[in-house]
Amino acid sequence: MSKKQRKKKPKICLVSSSGGHWEQLQKLEPLIRKYDGFFVTEKTKFEANARYLMIQTDLKDKFMFPKMLINGLKALKIWIKEKPDFIVTTGTMVAYPFYLLAIIMHKKFIFIETFGRADMPTVAGKMMEKHSDLFIVQWESQVKHYKKAIYGGCLY
Repeated sequence: MSKKQRKKKPKICLVSSSGGHWEQLQKLEPLIRKYDGFFVTEKTKFEANARYLMIQTDLKDKFMFPKMLINGLKALKIWIKEKPDFIVTTGTMVAYPFYLLAIIMHKKFIFIETFGRADMPTVAGKMMEKHSDLFIVQWESQVKHYKKAIYGGCLY
């Protein structure tokens, strides 16, 4: 292994939907300063300090499928440009294309379950737990809902 390969810092992609998920993810900004990293979130009427903005969607959106196709293409373009080593997310739909790319490209995927759900699992958590390399919950009561969960405390 060359010196250049040993000194290369891992690249971290921090991705989440807007709102509370985004507020939580921003608490991990020191990782971007310590390592080489970038934020991805949804474009909304509120300004977000993210390098990349995706189309906002959710499970109840009647245009979810075409929006997810567009977001998938955007995610692929971001992936090719940035070449992340780790994907860290607090959810939800905007993170799914990055989750799939992490699986396909054999990169590390870290899921942090939302602080907003103390007593029940989320759809995103149940879906992404299977291939997560690290699955963190913010409430001790969430551990029982997932096979791979570890309690990490809250981001707030």
